[in-house]
Order: sequence, then C-alpha cells, then structure tokens
Amino acid sequence: MNKRVSSQMAKLPVLGKGHDFSIGQLYLVDTIAGDPEALQADAETYYEKLVKKSLSTPDVFSIPGGGEVKLEDSCVCFVPLYRNNPACKLLLLTDPKDKETVLAVYLSQRWWPVEDVVKTADPSRDGLILVQTIGERIVLFVLNCIIFGMLEGSSANDAFFLPHSATECAKILWRNGEAAAFYSIKMKGSLCDGTTSQCYLLPVLDTIFVRRKYRRGGLGMKMLHDFCQSFLAEDALGISCPISAAMYQVCQKFLQAHLEEQKRLWEVEAPGDWSQRVNIWLKIQMESPPSRKAEVGSCMEKTPTSKPRQSDMDQMNKGVEYFPGVGKVAGVATEKKDDITAARTLNSQGPEGEDLEQGAGSAQQNKGLRKRPGPGDLAGDKASKQFKATP
Repeated sequence: MNKRVSSQMAKLPVLGKGHDFSIGQLYLVDTIAGDPEALQADAETYYEKLVKKSLSTPDVFSIPGGGEVKLEDSCVCFVPLYRNNPACKLLLLTDPKDKETVLAVYLSQRWWPVEDVVKTADPSRDGLILVQTIGERIVLFVLNCIIFGMLEGSSANDAFFLPHSATECAKILWRNGEAAAFYSIKMKGSLCDGTTSQCYLLPVLDTIFVRRKYRRGGLGMKMLHDFCQSFLAEDALGISCPISAAMYQVCQKFLQAHLEEQKRLWEVEAPGDWSQRVNIWLKIQMESPPSRKAEVGSCMEKTPTSKPRQSDMDQMNKGVEYFPGVGKVAGVATEKKDDITAARTLNSQGPEGEDLEQGAGSAQQNKGLRKRPGPGDLAGDKASKQFKATP
C-alpha cells in the first residue's frame, strides 16, 4: 500500500526570540533559512533517491482538497529560481495528467503545496514588505512564474515570463496571511540587461501583479503609490512600456488623486533617456488608452507579441532545464490579467475595477517572452534531469 505525504503544516516547536506569532502552523516563508545551494543539494539528494526508487519517505503526494499523485521521476523537474543564475534551481512536482500544472515545491525535506508556499503564520508579515530572505525570493518566484505564469495567465496570451534576477528589487504585498500581490523595480544605475553596459537613468516600475481573488480592491493603486513614495527625491519615475489599457486606467485614477505625481510619472523604454520617455498624464489627456486587444502586453518587462532577444534565448539554452512560465497551477493565481500585473499587463474594466495582469511592460525588456510551451517542455528531457548533467 502506498504511503502518503501529508499536506499539513509542521507544528511550531519552540519559538525563538523576536518572533511575533504564537504556536501554530508554520509555512515555508516562516521557517526556511540558510544557503540556497544547500537547499538545492538536499533536493538533488532526494531526486537521486527517487530515480533509484530507494526512498524511505512516502511515495504518494496528497493533493489539498482530495486526490493523490504518485511520486516518480516523470512527474518532477528542476527549474531555475533566478533569471541570471541557472545553476540555482527548485524541484517541482507536476500533475502527471497535465505537466503544465504545478502541484508542489520540494524544500526542507518535504513537498509544499503551491498555495502553502505563499502563506505565512506571522501576523507581522502584513502589507508591503521588501523581498530579502531566500523564503521571500521563493514566494516571489511562485507568484511570478507559477501563479501568474501558469494559472492566472490569460489563455489568449500565449506567453510566459522568466524569473526575476537574484538581486531584483521587489516588494510583496501580504494580506490575510498570504501573498496577495507584488511589484518589482529596476533601480536607477542598475544594468538594463546582461548584454549591454547601459544603466537605467531613473527608477522604473518593472513588473506588478495582483492575484485574482484580491483584484478590484485597490492594491494596484496602493503599490503605485508606494513606488512613488519610495523615491521622493527623484524628479522623474518610470513605468516600463508598453503600458496596457488596464494599467493606463490605474495610472489615470492614481494621477487624478495625486496631482503632484503628474509631472513625475513617465512611460519609458530602457535605459530611460529623455528621448525614450513619454509623460503618462499628458498621454492620457492627449489620446485614449490602448484598446482592450492591446492590453495583454507586458507592463514592463515583456511584450507577449514580441520575440525574445537572442541573448535571452541563449541564456535559457545554457541551463539543463528552464521553467516555462505559462500553464496552470493547482489552486493558485498568477500574474497576468485583471487586476495587477501592473507592471507587466493590466487588464482593467474601469477605474474601480483595475485588472492588473502584469502590465507594465517594456518593449526593450521583452526578454523572458516566448510562446506557451507544450506539456513536455516543463518536465524537460529525461536525460537532462540527471544531476551529473546539471550545471
């Protein structure tokens, strides 16, 4: 008889000083610490045992809500955690019936259901919090590449987005004990990409996403305001182009409420020279926002209708396995339409119903964009899973 992997959270044994939450269920972001390489080494050891069928641990994963999946080589794959570091990977469990559906992430010697990865038991983790720890980086990855890139991405938009870089400045918006949204920034002075010496000439809102169940709650406005307040000393702030129709509606509502920001917000192409900027408020006044057909762009980082740069294609081909950011994710939302992907694509149905679907895209940054892969692309080539082939 198959053993079963419990999806219940581990109980908190003894709380260390400084913890602001009481004894109860602990989630990944509350417990994980240490070197990412050590975490990957642990996953590789587990995978080797799985391949050799020598596991002493349960060989069946219980899906939250019912059902179970047998743990075997064909259902797991390694994917890059960071865009600029293909050697740092996470081990994912996919649905054997639909390889584009991610069920769980393997970390700290256990499988974590996707929905549990973005939860927290710490009541102090509330509102917008800067991404700093490895646990928060993993949450950002899951929001960006799994929830947005796979589950909540528009089926009409056959594109996916690469993970953020290891040093990407980003904030996660926590609400009701879980990650509800995020946005990322290209800092002034940071390199535009790995193939040029050009640097951003101003801070740029690069990606923004609000999970489906939290849309129409003003979170897009909240993150845009936080972005502006974070750079009060700057005369100009950017939002990567092309900006989607939904994002334009969010910007219009925001600028109507914050007149002082009308001269500061610009739609920009990297690196953001004056010849690459258009004042957003002026553009709103001079012309109507893009049609809904164009709203599926990538608010800042990529444009679904654009082709990826050759340099990015080459980068992706260097690793053994890369994570296709589109598909479905069991029980989770992703970063694309409806309320907030404000920096990649925003699909809004009116100022009050902001639909940010990763909508602040930059034509110059269409780096992670590709056609939606087939089911076999997520699992990757069998041979490529062997650790001796892993870079």
